[in-house]
Formats: sequence, C-alpha cells, structure tokens
Amino acid sequence: MKILVCINKAPDTTSKIAFKNNNTAFEESGVQWIINPYDEWYSLVRAIELKEKDPTTIIHIVTVGSADCDPIIRKAFALGGDEAFRINIDSTDSYFIAAQIADLANNNKYDLIFTGKESIDYNSAAIGGIIAQLIDAPYISLATLFELNGHTATITREIEGGEEVAEVNLPVVVSCQKGMAEQRIPNMRGIMAARTKPLNVIEPIAQETFTSIINFELPPAKAGVKLIAADNVAELIKLLHEEAKAF
Repeated sequence: MKILVCINKAPDTTSKIAFKNNNTAFEESGVQWIINPYDEWYSLVRAIELKEKDPTTIIHIVTVGSADCDPIIRKAFALGGDEAFRINIDSTDSYFIAAQIADLANNNKYDLIFTGKESIDYNSAAIGGIIAQLIDAPYISLATLFELNGHTATITREIEGGEEVAEVNLPVVVSCQKGMAEQRIPNMRGIMAARTKPLNVIEPIAQETFTSIINFELPPAKAGVKLIAADNVAELIKLLHEEAKAF
C-alpha cells in the first residue's frame, strides 16, 4: 500500500505574530516553524501506525513550499516517512496547493491520502476536499478513527451532534483530527535515518490561483476584567445587564 501524507509548515503556537509591509505580509523573522499539528500528530502518525501493521506500506510526504520547508520534511522523515516531495513554490491559495498535490497523486497512484483537518495558520480546511475532487476519489473529513481491512476502510468522523461511521473502498482522501493517533517524538534512530532519505524537489504545474491576501489584522487586545466583591450581587447584576456581551 502507498500512502501520501500532506504536511504544511506552520508557526509554532508560542510564536509572537506580527505583520509587515503595511499589514500585507506575515513577518517571518524570529518565528519557530513546525509541522502543522493536525498533519503531524494525527495524519502522519496514523500512517506510521498502518505501516507498523504492514511493513510493506510506503509512506510518501508532500508539501508545497520553498526550501525553508526542508526542516519540517526531515522531521517527518525522523518520525517515519520514507520519501518526500517538495513542490517548489509558496502559495496561500487552497486550490493552487491542492492542484499541485493532486497532480503528484495522479502520477503516483496512492491508495490513501491523509491531510490534517486544517492548518493552524489559515484554517481553510479546504485542501483535502479539493484534492479528492481533482483525483476523482471519495473524501471523508473530520476523521477521528481509521481502520483498514484489506482494501476497505472504516472511518469514524464527527458530525453535528454526534458521530458517523462510513465504509469506503480505497483509494480515498481523509482529513484527520484529534482521536486518529497520539503524538510521537522522533527517536535517535529515526533522526539519523532522516538525513539520508530522499527529498525530491519538483517544479509546480501551471495553475491559476483564485484567492489572494489583501491584508492581515491582529485581533483587538483583551480588555481588563472587573472584579466584583462576592457580597455585591446588585453590582454584578447591573454589569451583566449593561456591559456583558452574549457569545
């Protein structure tokens, strides 16, 4: 079986976020970059678990980005990826990114494609569905459990108010979230092996982009809190009526 795991470079959640060029570009200096957690903790680790059950499984990694993505690819290698493809272009357009990955998928005939539920920076949650459409494969989103029996996958996914269990024949595209797997830390053997695993840099296909970023804006600063004495119930009720906002 061949599995393609889509990963994305994302800023560490502890990074201080700032913008430049009149708020039209993200300020990358000083930012610690990581593998998008949904891609690493759930989709990549679940692929590794499947390989542990069937050692003939091959795990390919793909990302769309420039050379500064190479460290996260090596991290994916250290965890357990076998071979990687970096499509050599930066883009924030979901369709453009998905089209690049779909072209790779069509040329390599994967049995299973994993993506994270969404990226923690742009949160579009669109890549998996677009890839599935472009390669004419079923798509299951928001998966929390994935079991494989031969060429049939049983997938549990979140829906509003509960869960849904679906059975689907491979190939299939699945977006993964919490529940699919548990976070792993690379061991020394994996880190050493990552240095020699093949990282293929390929040029992008011609593809129109449909979205562009006009500007960024930070959320408003948090307002201070008002502390009310425990015995001052009247003041609390007054503030709830006059100042509290319903969410």
